[in-house]
Amino acid sequence: MKLHIVIVEPDVTRARLVIDSLQPLGHQVTVISEASGLARRVCDIAPDIVLIDMSNPSRDTLEEMALASGPMERPVAFFVDRTDRDLTLQAIEAGVSAYVVDGLQPERVATVMDAAIARFQMFRRMRTELETTRRALEERKLIDRAKGVLMKARGLNEEEAYALLRKAAMDQGRKVAEVASALVTAAGLLS
Repeated sequence: MKLHIVIVEPDVTRARLVIDSLQPLGHQVTVISEASGLARRVCDIAPDIVLIDMSNPSRDTLEEMALASGPMERPVAFFVDRTDRDLTLQAIEAGVSAYVVDGLQPERVATVMDAAIARFQMFRRMRTELETTRRALEERKLIDRAKGVLMKARGLNEEEAYALLRKAAMDQGRKVAEVASALVTAAGLLS
């Protein structure tokens, strides 16, 4: 798979080594040599992955670079020359897909990139599943509240209240949760 890769590397010589290691794989590579305006530039380029090389990042720089490169939108691999436990945790918490100590070494870039992409995709699936589960739980709570409104207003049992919600949803061509939301909102206005 051909990727569009952004390399954030101030050292032109090091950037050239990485480019040379990636070009035989057919990837398109763009180098950004300055951190200023990184978020805008990465957004404009919209790469598949961002590789950031920093010799000795501070906590603030690390967080700024991670957030600017959009770790929730695309895989980000950080290469640092040295680090400590707190910086590593901070990078992971910021959403960095790979955090490699010992700097950016051209012979390891492709392997690290593959691992970062796999990890990013795994976390994206988990975030999607979590959001789906959250939404389903919220809908379930809303439906339960709407059933309660119907049970109280019409003297129905739970099954009858749900059947009424379901029938109204089918008649209106809407989801049960949408009908439940409208009912709960209307009940709130009337009480």
